[in-house]
Amino acid sequence: MGADENTFTNQRIGNLLFKFAVPAILSLLANELYNMVSTVFAGRYIGANAIGALTVEFPIQRFFIALGLLIAIGTSTYTARMIGQKNIIELKKIIVNSFTLTLISLIFISGLVFIFRNPILFALGASQETYYMANTYVSIVLFGTVFQALSVVACYIMVSFGQTKMMLYTDLISVSINIVINYILVTVMGMGIEGSAIAVVITQVVSLIFVSSKFININRKLKIRISDKFILESIDIDTLNEIIIGGFSTFVVEISDAVVSAVLNNLLYATGGDSAIIIVGIVAKISMFLYITMIGISYGMQPIVGYNFGAGNYKKVKETLKVSLKYVVIISSIFWAVFVYFSNDIIGFFLKDNVLLGQTVSAFKICALMFPLLGIYYIIMYYYQAIGEAKKSFLLSIYREMLVFIPLAIFLTKVFGVKGAVIAYPITDVLVIITSVHFIRKALKERFEENNIVRDFKRDAYNNI
Repeated sequence: MGADENTFTNQRIGNLLFKFAVPAILSLLANELYNMVSTVFAGRYIGANAIGALTVEFPIQRFFIALGLLIAIGTSTYTARMIGQKNIIELKKIIVNSFTLTLISLIFISGLVFIFRNPILFALGASQETYYMANTYVSIVLFGTVFQALSVVACYIMVSFGQTKMMLYTDLISVSINIVINYILVTVMGMGIEGSAIAVVITQVVSLIFVSSKFININRKLKIRISDKFILESIDIDTLNEIIIGGFSTFVVEISDAVVSAVLNNLLYATGGDSAIIIVGIVAKISMFLYITMIGISYGMQPIVGYNFGAGNYKKVKETLKVSLKYVVIISSIFWAVFVYFSNDIIGFFLKDNVLLGQTVSAFKICALMFPLLGIYYIIMYYYQAIGEAKKSFLLSIYREMLVFIPLAIFLTKVFGVKGAVIAYPITDVLVIITSVHFIRKALKERFEENNIVRDFKRDAYNNI
């Protein structure tokens, strides 16, 4: 693991953060383009109701993304700390447990959702106009969820080992394949929403094949022998708990998006019908591109913080936090300015209806008001996750959507209708930013107790392997 150690110890924090964050941002960008492909083809070649159907099923899609990231982030942060401690025995256990957990949980939950998809879709706000397409899409894409999750977990493990561009390569391949197959099935063959769903599953299978071919290098490095006996002996409740706890706040953030979407779908359908759902659905899709810089820098920060925390270099831990905060505010502000200035052109790519276009642009500009400063919320949340402070990370993860936005949106929508749901976003973000500043001040003042005896013992154990 010498190369991995040199990656974290021999470079300046700014350069190191740039090395990890840029591939993460580009990977997230490619991932959002991948998720956006179905929406673009639906809006331009199937119709506005197809966008409504995809908005209705979005919470289901987000749930499975959240489940994959729970295991992936939990595994990644745990792996980074063990690399810092040079604990190769625990590294093997982490990897075996993470893939086992992914397979069992994704297959089981996908099956349950498939069985109960009809009542779930109606609970998420499906109407007579959107139900058929939403049901068709979900029935097909559920078969690809396990392939997607396995790819994500493997990519995050490789990032922890310093292979920072792995996610980027995977996502670029995914988005390219998805566009080509969507074009063939939806545009050329006229298969509609069914063709778009099939394209997603094919893409996920191909991505897993690519990732598996690259993951072999990690397997060789750790000398993991895959056998039924080894897997059964490696399954460990404490390791599984550490993975789940480590990734739980990310899961809550992602699942909060699904819950918010479900709540908004029902609120908006009651006050503005399918048109309101389409408007907010597109705003949510466009907004995800602004979150990319915030989350990408946060992801880039995590392995650096995790390694230095595991190695007991607490000065570098706090230095990384400060540099990350500076980067996230500057870069998020630039992205925000570009998206607001070109909002009419960007949103016009999805909608042909001029009335809906004007309403959606106005809604987007209001929702995005506080985005330049919102990145500090993600930095502090993922910082606590990286150092194993699960309670603080969890509290922050539920704070924005679950504790502030949803109650505020329900109240304001009842008072102001659809406009209430829109103005709930900037009000929520102001409260979240104030709270995040408080936590950041505490983090920078915090003193860690360095356990040299434990760390030296683990290093000696590794060197004797």
